[in-house]
Amino acid sequence: MKIAVWGDELAAWVAGAQLAAFGNDVCVSLPHTDAAATDIRPGQSSVRAEPGLMALLDTAMVQGSLSAAPALQSLEASVYWLAMAPDEEDQAIALVTRLAQRTDAPLLLINQSNFGIGASDRLQALLNHGAGQNVICLPDTLQQGSALSQFGRPQSLLVGCEDEAALALLKALLRPFSGGVQSLQLMTRREAEFTKFAITGMLALRLGYINELANLADLLSVDIEVVRQGMGSDERIGRHYLAPGCGFGGQHFTQYIEGLAGLFSEKRRSTLLDTVLTENQRQMELPFRKLWQHYECDLQGKTVALWGLAFKPGVASIDNAPALRIIDALLAQGARVRLHDPEALPEVRERYGDNARLQYCADKYDAAQGADALLLLTEWPEYWSPDFARLAQTLSARVIVDGRNIYDPALLRAQGFDYYGIGRL
Repeated sequence: MKIAVWGDELAAWVAGAQLAAFGNDVCVSLPHTDAAATDIRPGQSSVRAEPGLMALLDTAMVQGSLSAAPALQSLEASVYWLAMAPDEEDQAIALVTRLAQRTDAPLLLINQSNFGIGASDRLQALLNHGAGQNVICLPDTLQQGSALSQFGRPQSLLVGCEDEAALALLKALLRPFSGGVQSLQLMTRREAEFTKFAITGMLALRLGYINELANLADLLSVDIEVVRQGMGSDERIGRHYLAPGCGFGGQHFTQYIEGLAGLFSEKRRSTLLDTVLTENQRQMELPFRKLWQHYECDLQGKTVALWGLAFKPGVASIDNAPALRIIDALLAQGARVRLHDPEALPEVRERYGDNARLQYCADKYDAAQGADALLLLTEWPEYWSPDFARLAQTLSARVIVDGRNIYDPALLRAQGFDYYGIGRL
Protein backbone atom coordinates (compact mmCIF):
# COMPACT_ATOMS: atom_id res chain seq x y z
CA MET A 1 0.00 0.00 0.00
CA LYS A 2 1.00 3.62 -0.52
CA ILE A 3 0.96 5.27 2.90
CA ALA A 4 1.53 8.87 3.94
CA VAL A 5 2.60 9.33 7.57
CA TRP A 6 2.11 12.81 9.01
CA GLY A 7 3.79 13.81 12.25
CA ASP A 8 7.04 13.96 14.19
CA GLU A 9 5.83 11.98 17.22
CA LEU A 10 7.24 8.61 18.24
CA ALA A 11 4.07 6.91 16.99
CA ALA A 12 4.56 8.40 13.52
CA TRP A 13 8.15 7.24 13.13
CA VAL A 14 7.50 3.78 14.55
CA ALA A 15 4.52 3.27 12.25
CA GLY A 16 6.48 4.55 9.26
CA ALA A 17 9.47 2.31 9.95
CA GLN A 18 7.44 -0.83 10.68
CA LEU A 19 5.04 -0.42 7.76
CA ALA A 20 7.93 0.23 5.37
CA ALA A 21 9.67 -2.92 6.59
CA PHE A 22 6.75 -5.03 5.33
CA GLY A 23 6.60 -3.91 1.74
CA ASN A 24 4.51 -0.76 1.95
CA ASP A 25 5.54 2.41 0.12
CA VAL A 26 5.75 4.91 2.98
CA CYS A 27 6.26 8.66 2.77
CA VAL A 28 6.93 10.50 6.04
CA SER A 29 6.04 14.18 6.29
CA LEU A 30 6.63 16.77 8.98
CA PRO A 31 3.49 18.93 8.82
CA HIS A 32 5.21 22.05 10.16
CA THR A 33 7.59 22.41 7.22
CA ASP A 34 7.16 22.90 3.49
CA ALA A 35 10.86 22.65 2.82
CA ALA A 36 12.19 19.96 0.54
CA ALA A 37 13.02 16.86 2.59
CA THR A 38 16.53 15.56 1.95
CA ASP A 39 16.93 13.39 5.04
CA ILE A 40 14.68 11.23 7.16
CA ARG A 41 15.34 12.09 10.78
CA PRO A 42 13.00 12.58 13.76
CA GLY A 43 13.16 16.09 15.13
CA GLN A 44 13.01 15.01 18.78
CA SER A 45 16.19 13.62 20.31
CA SER A 46 14.16 11.33 22.57
CA VAL A 47 12.57 9.76 19.47
CA ARG A 48 15.96 9.34 17.81
CA ALA A 49 17.13 7.50 20.93
CA GLU A 50 14.31 4.93 20.77
CA PRO A 51 16.03 1.50 20.72
CA GLY A 52 16.28 0.09 17.20
CA LEU A 53 14.28 2.85 15.51
CA MET A 54 17.02 4.69 13.65
CA ALA A 55 18.49 1.43 12.31
CA LEU A 56 15.08 0.38 10.99
CA LEU A 57 14.54 3.79 9.39
CA ASP A 58 17.97 3.69 7.76
CA THR A 59 17.33 0.20 6.38
CA ALA A 60 13.96 1.20 4.92
CA MET A 61 15.48 4.31 3.37
CA VAL A 62 18.28 2.33 1.72
CA GLN A 63 15.77 -0.21 0.40
CA GLY A 64 13.63 2.59 -1.02
CA SER A 65 10.46 1.72 0.90
CA LEU A 66 10.67 4.89 2.99
CA SER A 67 10.89 8.43 1.66
CA ALA A 68 10.22 11.95 2.88
CA ALA A 69 8.31 14.89 1.42
CA PRO A 70 6.57 18.05 2.61
CA ALA A 71 3.09 17.23 3.86
CA LEU A 72 1.26 18.97 1.02
CA GLN A 73 3.25 16.93 -1.49
CA SER A 74 2.31 13.60 0.10
CA LEU A 75 -1.36 13.68 -0.84
CA GLU A 76 -1.20 10.79 -3.30
CA ALA A 77 -1.84 7.79 -1.04
CA SER A 78 -4.60 5.36 -0.11
CA VAL A 79 -3.81 5.41 3.62
CA TYR A 80 -2.91 8.43 5.75
CA TRP A 81 -1.42 7.82 9.18
CA LEU A 82 -1.82 10.86 11.44
CA ALA A 83 0.36 11.00 14.58
CA MET A 84 0.86 14.65 15.42
CA ALA A 85 1.45 16.54 18.67
CA PRO A 86 -1.54 17.64 20.78
CA ASP A 87 -0.99 21.30 19.86
CA GLU A 88 -1.01 20.58 16.10
CA GLU A 89 -4.73 19.96 15.58
CA ASP A 90 -5.14 23.13 13.51
CA GLN A 91 -2.39 21.92 11.17
CA ALA A 92 -4.02 18.51 10.97
CA ILE A 93 -7.36 20.07 10.07
CA ALA A 94 -5.69 22.17 7.37
CA LEU A 95 -3.99 19.10 5.89
CA VAL A 96 -7.16 16.99 5.88
CA THR A 97 -9.12 19.89 4.38
CA ARG A 98 -6.58 20.10 1.53
CA LEU A 99 -6.78 16.34 1.13
CA ALA A 100 -10.57 16.43 0.82
CA GLN A 101 -10.37 19.25 -1.73
CA ARG A 102 -7.84 17.34 -3.79
CA THR A 103 -9.52 13.96 -4.20
CA ASP A 104 -12.85 12.15 -4.08
CA ALA A 105 -11.14 8.76 -4.22
CA PRO A 106 -11.62 6.29 -1.37
CA LEU A 107 -9.03 6.64 1.40
CA LEU A 108 -8.41 5.70 5.00
CA LEU A 109 -7.19 8.19 7.61
CA ILE A 110 -5.83 6.56 10.78
CA ASN A 111 -5.71 9.03 13.63
CA GLN A 112 -3.26 8.36 16.48
CA SER A 113 -3.01 11.98 17.60
CA ASN A 114 -4.13 13.10 21.06
CA PHE A 115 -6.38 15.98 20.01
CA GLY A 116 -9.04 15.26 22.62
CA ILE A 117 -12.48 13.65 22.60
CA GLY A 118 -14.31 14.10 19.31
CA ALA A 119 -11.24 14.95 17.24
CA SER A 120 -11.57 11.93 14.95
CA ASP A 121 -15.22 12.80 14.30
CA ARG A 122 -14.17 16.35 13.42
CA LEU A 123 -11.68 14.97 10.91
CA GLN A 124 -14.31 12.62 9.47
CA ALA A 125 -16.62 15.59 8.91
CA LEU A 126 -14.02 17.09 6.58
CA LEU A 127 -14.00 14.01 4.34
CA ASN A 128 -16.54 12.50 1.94
CA HIS A 129 -17.80 9.41 3.73
CA GLY A 130 -20.13 8.60 0.84
CA ALA A 131 -17.10 8.29 -1.45
CA GLY A 132 -15.40 5.83 0.89
CA GLN A 133 -13.25 8.32 2.78
CA ASN A 134 -13.11 7.12 6.38
CA VAL A 135 -11.39 7.98 9.65
CA ILE A 136 -10.35 5.36 12.18
CA CYS A 137 -9.19 6.23 15.68
CA LEU A 138 -6.28 3.99 16.72
CA PRO A 139 -5.17 5.40 20.10
CA ASP A 140 -1.43 5.63 20.63
CA THR A 141 -0.56 3.00 23.25
CA LEU A 142 3.19 2.86 22.55
CA GLN A 143 5.59 3.28 25.43
CA GLN A 144 8.99 4.86 24.98
CA GLY A 145 11.78 2.33 25.23
CA SER A 146 9.79 -0.58 23.78
CA ALA A 147 7.77 1.07 21.02
CA LEU A 148 8.99 -1.10 18.13
CA SER A 149 8.13 -4.37 19.86
CA GLN A 150 4.77 -3.04 21.01
CA PHE A 151 3.83 -2.01 17.47
CA GLY A 152 5.24 -5.19 15.97
CA ARG A 153 3.72 -7.61 18.48
CA PRO A 154 0.69 -6.00 20.13
CA GLN A 155 -1.26 -8.07 22.62
CA SER A 156 -4.41 -6.01 22.15
CA LEU A 157 -5.78 -3.39 19.79
CA LEU A 158 -8.18 -0.58 20.62
CA VAL A 159 -9.97 0.54 17.44
CA GLY A 160 -12.54 3.28 16.93
CA CYS A 161 -14.19 2.53 13.59
CA GLU A 162 -17.70 2.91 12.19
CA ASP A 163 -17.25 1.49 8.69
CA GLU A 164 -16.77 -2.20 7.81
CA ALA A 165 -14.69 -1.52 4.69
CA ALA A 166 -12.35 0.76 6.63
CA LEU A 167 -11.95 -1.88 9.34
CA ALA A 168 -11.13 -4.53 6.74
CA LEU A 169 -8.44 -2.27 5.25
CA LEU A 170 -6.95 -1.61 8.69
CA LYS A 171 -6.82 -5.33 9.44
CA ALA A 172 -5.06 -5.95 6.12
CA LEU A 173 -2.56 -3.20 6.86
CA LEU A 174 -1.78 -4.55 10.33
CA ARG A 175 -1.86 -8.26 9.42
CA PRO A 176 1.96 -8.66 9.64
CA PHE A 177 1.85 -7.41 13.23
CA SER A 178 -1.42 -8.77 14.60
CA GLY A 179 -0.73 -12.50 14.84
CA GLY A 180 -0.38 -12.33 18.61
CA VAL A 181 -3.33 -10.05 19.26
CA GLN A 182 -5.41 -11.60 22.02
CA SER A 183 -8.05 -8.88 22.12
CA LEU A 184 -9.41 -6.47 19.53
CA GLN A 185 -11.76 -3.97 21.11
CA LEU A 186 -13.99 -2.38 18.46
CA MET A 187 -15.99 0.73 19.33
CA THR A 188 -16.91 4.17 18.02
CA ARG A 189 -14.23 6.78 17.45
CA ARG A 190 -15.30 8.87 20.45
CA GLU A 191 -15.40 5.80 22.67
CA ALA A 192 -11.88 4.83 21.61
CA GLU A 193 -10.58 8.31 22.39
CA PHE A 194 -12.30 8.30 25.77
CA THR A 195 -11.06 4.79 26.57
CA LYS A 196 -7.47 5.87 26.05
CA PHE A 197 -7.98 8.77 28.45
CA ALA A 198 -9.70 6.47 30.96
CA ILE A 199 -6.88 3.91 30.89
CA THR A 200 -4.23 6.55 31.48
CA GLY A 201 -6.26 8.10 34.27
CA MET A 202 -6.64 4.74 36.02
CA LEU A 203 -2.89 4.10 35.87
CA ALA A 204 -2.23 7.55 37.30
CA LEU A 205 -4.68 6.91 40.13
CA ARG A 206 -2.92 3.64 41.01
CA LEU A 207 0.46 5.35 41.07
CA GLY A 208 -0.87 8.24 43.09
CA TYR A 209 -2.57 5.92 45.57
CA ILE A 210 0.48 3.72 46.23
CA ASN A 211 2.60 6.84 46.69
CA GLU A 212 0.11 8.19 49.22
CA LEU A 213 0.21 4.85 51.05
CA ALA A 214 4.01 4.91 51.05
CA ASN A 215 4.07 8.40 52.53
CA LEU A 216 1.62 7.30 55.22
CA ALA A 217 3.70 4.18 55.88
CA ASP A 218 6.66 6.45 56.61
CA LEU A 219 4.66 8.04 59.43
CA LEU A 220 3.35 4.74 60.80
CA SER A 221 6.66 2.80 60.79
CA VAL A 222 5.27 0.33 58.26
CA ASP A 223 7.28 -1.13 55.36
CA ILE A 224 5.35 -0.31 52.19
CA GLU A 225 7.12 -3.11 50.29
CA VAL A 226 5.46 -5.72 52.49
CA VAL A 227 2.12 -3.97 52.06
CA ARG A 228 2.61 -3.74 48.29
CA GLN A 229 3.26 -7.46 48.02
CA GLY A 230 0.13 -8.19 50.01
CA MET A 231 -1.98 -5.89 47.86
CA GLY A 232 -0.59 -7.32 44.65
CA SER A 233 -1.40 -10.87 45.69
CA ASP A 234 -5.11 -9.98 45.61
CA GLU A 235 -6.22 -10.92 42.09
CA ARG A 236 -8.66 -8.02 42.09
CA ILE A 237 -5.73 -5.61 42.33
CA GLY A 238 -2.62 -7.21 40.82
CA ARG A 239 0.91 -5.80 40.82
CA HIS A 240 0.95 -3.54 37.77
CA TYR A 241 1.55 0.17 38.39
CA LEU A 242 1.81 -0.48 42.12
CA ALA A 243 5.40 0.59 42.80
CA PRO A 244 5.86 3.67 45.01
CA GLY A 245 8.55 6.14 44.10
CA CYS A 246 9.42 9.75 43.43
CA GLY A 247 6.60 10.47 41.01
CA PHE A 248 5.75 9.68 37.40
CA GLY A 249 6.85 11.65 34.37
CA GLY A 250 6.77 11.50 30.60
CA GLN A 251 5.27 14.01 28.21
CA HIS A 252 2.38 12.00 26.78
CA PHE A 253 1.34 10.29 30.00
CA THR A 254 1.09 13.63 31.76
CA GLN A 255 -0.70 15.26 28.81
CA TYR A 256 -3.41 12.60 28.80
CA ILE A 257 -3.96 12.98 32.55
CA GLU A 258 -4.12 16.77 32.24
CA GLY A 259 -6.53 16.40 29.33
CA LEU A 260 -8.82 14.10 31.29
CA ALA A 261 -8.65 16.38 34.33
CA GLY A 262 -9.66 19.25 32.05
CA LEU A 263 -12.65 17.29 30.77
CA PHE A 264 -13.80 16.61 34.32
CA SER A 265 -13.41 20.27 35.17
CA GLU A 266 -15.36 21.32 32.08
CA LYS A 267 -18.20 18.80 32.24
CA ARG A 268 -18.62 18.12 35.95
CA ARG A 269 -17.06 19.08 39.24
CA SER A 270 -14.27 16.63 40.16
CA THR A 271 -10.90 17.20 41.82
CA LEU A 272 -9.63 13.62 41.85
CA LEU A 273 -7.17 13.81 38.94
CA ASP A 274 -6.21 17.40 39.78
CA THR A 275 -5.19 16.10 43.20
CA VAL A 276 -3.18 13.27 41.62
CA LEU A 277 -1.29 15.76 39.44
CA THR A 278 -0.63 18.14 42.33
CA GLU A 279 0.53 15.37 44.65
CA ASN A 280 2.72 13.92 41.91
CA GLN A 281 4.62 17.20 41.72
CA ARG A 282 5.17 17.03 45.48
CA GLN A 283 6.22 13.39 45.22
CA MET A 284 8.92 14.32 42.71
CA GLU A 285 10.55 16.49 45.36
CA LEU A 286 10.42 13.83 48.09
CA PRO A 287 14.04 12.59 47.66
CA PHE A 288 15.23 16.19 47.96
CA ARG A 289 13.17 16.74 51.11
CA LYS A 290 14.54 13.58 52.71
CA LEU A 291 18.09 14.70 51.94
CA TRP A 292 17.38 18.23 53.16
CA GLN A 293 16.09 16.88 56.46
CA HIS A 294 19.09 14.56 56.83
CA TYR A 295 21.42 17.55 56.61
CA GLU A 296 19.21 19.64 58.88
CA CYS A 297 18.02 22.00 56.16
CA ASP A 298 21.51 23.03 55.05
CA LEU A 299 22.79 21.80 51.68
CA GLN A 300 24.98 24.82 50.95
CA GLY A 301 28.28 23.58 49.52
CA LYS A 302 27.26 19.91 49.64
CA THR A 303 27.96 17.63 46.68
CA VAL A 304 25.08 15.40 45.64
CA ALA A 305 25.23 12.56 43.11
CA LEU A 306 22.17 11.72 41.03
CA TRP A 307 21.78 8.32 39.40
CA GLY A 308 19.04 8.32 36.76
CA LEU A 309 17.76 11.41 34.97
CA ALA A 310 15.34 10.03 32.35
CA PHE A 311 11.67 9.90 33.34
CA LYS A 312 11.83 6.09 33.23
CA PRO A 313 14.37 3.36 32.37
CA GLY A 314 14.98 2.54 28.73
CA VAL A 315 14.46 6.05 27.34
CA ALA A 316 16.51 9.19 26.82
CA SER A 317 13.62 11.56 27.43
CA ILE A 318 13.58 13.86 30.47
CA ASP A 319 10.05 15.17 29.81
CA ASN A 320 8.55 15.95 33.22
CA ALA A 321 11.23 13.81 34.89
CA PRO A 322 11.60 14.00 38.70
CA ALA A 323 15.33 14.62 38.23
CA LEU A 324 14.64 18.08 36.83
CA ARG A 325 12.86 19.24 39.97
CA ILE A 326 15.59 17.69 42.12
CA ILE A 327 18.37 19.42 40.17
CA ASP A 328 16.60 22.77 40.37
CA ALA A 329 16.03 22.39 44.12
CA LEU A 330 19.64 21.38 44.79
CA LEU A 331 21.03 24.28 42.77
CA ALA A 332 18.69 26.67 44.57
CA GLN A 333 20.08 25.43 47.90
CA GLY A 334 23.67 26.04 46.83
CA ALA A 335 24.64 22.40 46.30
CA ARG A 336 26.94 20.96 43.66
CA VAL A 337 25.43 18.16 41.58
CA ARG A 338 27.14 15.25 39.82
CA LEU A 339 24.92 13.58 37.22
CA HIS A 340 24.83 10.16 35.61
CA ASP A 341 22.35 8.46 33.29
CA PRO A 342 22.99 5.82 30.58
CA GLU A 343 20.97 7.72 27.95
CA ALA A 344 19.66 11.09 29.11
CA LEU A 345 22.84 13.11 29.74
CA PRO A 346 22.72 14.85 26.31
CA GLU A 347 19.17 16.11 26.95
CA VAL A 348 20.07 17.28 30.45
CA ARG A 349 23.15 19.06 29.12
CA GLU A 350 21.01 20.69 26.42
CA ARG A 351 18.61 21.92 29.10
CA TYR A 352 21.13 23.21 31.65
CA GLY A 353 24.22 23.87 29.53
CA ASP A 354 27.55 24.52 31.19
CA ASN A 355 27.16 25.24 34.88
CA ALA A 356 30.01 25.40 37.36
CA ARG A 357 27.93 23.47 39.90
CA LEU A 358 26.81 20.71 37.50
CA GLN A 359 29.13 17.87 36.51
CA TYR A 360 28.07 15.46 33.74
CA CYS A 361 29.64 12.05 34.40
CA ALA A 362 29.99 9.14 31.97
CA ASP A 363 30.50 6.62 34.80
CA LYS A 364 28.16 6.09 37.74
CA TYR A 365 30.98 5.69 40.25
CA ASP A 366 32.61 8.85 38.94
CA ALA A 367 29.33 10.65 39.66
CA ALA A 368 29.47 9.37 43.26
CA GLN A 369 33.08 10.47 43.76
CA GLY A 370 33.32 12.70 46.84
CA ALA A 371 29.55 13.15 47.10
CA ASP A 372 27.84 13.82 50.39
CA ALA A 373 24.85 11.76 49.26
CA LEU A 374 23.61 9.60 46.40
CA LEU A 375 20.05 10.00 45.12
CA LEU A 376 18.64 7.17 42.97
CA LEU A 377 15.89 8.63 40.77
CA THR A 378 15.48 6.25 37.79
CA GLU A 379 15.74 2.48 38.20
CA TRP A 380 18.01 1.67 35.25
CA PRO A 381 19.22 -1.99 35.36
CA GLU A 382 22.84 -0.98 35.94
CA TYR A 383 21.88 0.68 39.23
CA TRP A 384 20.20 -2.34 40.81
CA SER A 385 23.31 -4.18 41.99
CA PRO A 386 26.20 -1.75 42.41
CA ASP A 387 29.39 -2.56 44.30
CA PHE A 388 28.36 -1.13 47.65
CA ALA A 389 31.84 -1.61 49.13
CA ARG A 390 33.27 0.50 46.33
CA LEU A 391 30.45 2.98 46.73
CA ALA A 392 31.19 3.30 50.45
CA GLN A 393 34.79 4.26 49.62
CA THR A 394 33.76 6.56 46.76
CA LEU A 395 31.17 8.63 48.60
CA SER A 396 32.30 11.28 51.05
CA ALA A 397 29.31 10.40 53.26
CA ARG A 398 27.43 7.11 53.18
CA VAL A 399 24.00 8.55 52.50
CA ILE A 400 21.64 6.98 49.95
CA VAL A 401 18.16 8.23 49.11
CA ASP A 402 16.43 5.52 47.09
CA GLY A 403 13.67 7.18 45.10
CA ARG A 404 12.55 3.89 43.52
CA ASN A 405 12.84 1.42 46.42
CA ILE A 406 15.19 -0.91 44.57
CA TYR A 407 17.66 -1.50 47.41
CA ASP A 408 17.44 -3.63 50.56
CA PRO A 409 17.41 -1.23 53.52
CA ALA A 410 18.80 -3.81 55.97
CA LEU A 411 21.68 -4.69 53.65
CA LEU A 412 22.73 -1.09 53.17
CA ARG A 413 22.43 -0.18 56.83
CA ALA A 414 24.53 -3.22 57.74
CA GLN A 415 27.27 -1.74 55.54
CA GLY A 416 27.12 1.58 57.33
CA PHE A 417 24.89 3.56 54.98
CA ASP A 418 22.20 5.98 56.05
CA TYR A 419 19.37 4.72 53.85
CA TYR A 420 16.13 6.53 53.00
CA GLY A 421 13.48 4.92 50.81
CA ILE A 422 9.87 5.76 50.01
CA GLY A 423 7.85 4.22 52.83
CA ARG A 424 10.62 1.76 53.77
CA LEU A 425 11.67 0.83 57.30
